Amino acid sequence: MNQSVTQDYKKYIPSYDVLFSNPQKLRECCLVIPVINEGERIHALLERINELDLQSTVDFIIVDGGTTDGSLDESYLKSQHVHSLLLKTAKGKLSAQLLCAYDYAQKLGYKGIVTIDGNNKDDPAPIPDFIKKLNEGYDFIQASRFISGGTAVNTPVSRDLAIRFIHAPVLSIASGFHWTDTTQGFRAYSANFLFNSKVAIFREVFSCYELLAYLSYIGPKLHFKCLEMPSKRSYPKGQVPTKISSVKGNIELLKVLFKAALGKYNLEAE
Repeated sequence: MNQSVTQDYKKYIPSYDVLFSNPQKLRECCLVIPVINEGERIHALLERINELDLQSTVDFIIVDGGTTDGSLDESYLKSQHVHSLLLKTAKGKLSAQLLCAYDYAQKLGYKGIVTIDGNNKDDPAPIPDFIKKLNEGYDFIQASRFISGGTAVNTPVSRDLAIRFIHAPVLSIASGFHWTDTTQGFRAYSANFLFNSKVAIFREVFSCYELLAYLSYIGPKLHFKCLEMPSKRSYPKGQVPTKISSVKGNIELLKVLFKAALGKYNLEAE
């Protein structure tokens, strides 16, 4: 994929602080982990990642949305090989967090960017396979629990049905690529795709939950090389760890979905 990566639109970068950072970029790819008050879940994820020796494959970048639960102790994070800790100081939610991390990743010159939620629902084991596919020339690798080899554990019924019969079908039809797990935040992008001027991610419209749906739509539309790979996503029994409120939050997600599918977030639509 040899499309231009120059940014010829007015960029919006949410404000953020770098709380600590390794002075050197150690790997060609980074693992972005958005968090906010994840407690022991982020600790469990980091320990799983280190058990897999992924620190030899990717640099870990945590981007915090305003954690107050004490789970991001600097000495602990450094002991878990975290390369950088960023703190979003701008308004906004997940999309704004991700833009902070993606701006930082672009400045450091990473060729590939993997993102995984910090709530420990995703098995990080496929990350080396994602990196391999990026190196083979893919631009967007989406984890899916719903394809052959994937596993869905304790997925709430309402969420399962919404993904399978609303979210994924709508984005599949709109984008022209057959997606099965479009709300899934476990993904990998090439820098060539993510920072392409036609994709134009650094815009203020991407503040809450818009960015994931938009990227699933725009990647295939611009003929970037996309792929789904199997993954395991596990919800704990009982209360579901989520930042999305049950009614209002899900209505907002549906609004975002249809705006993305109708091209309302496209650069030329502004």
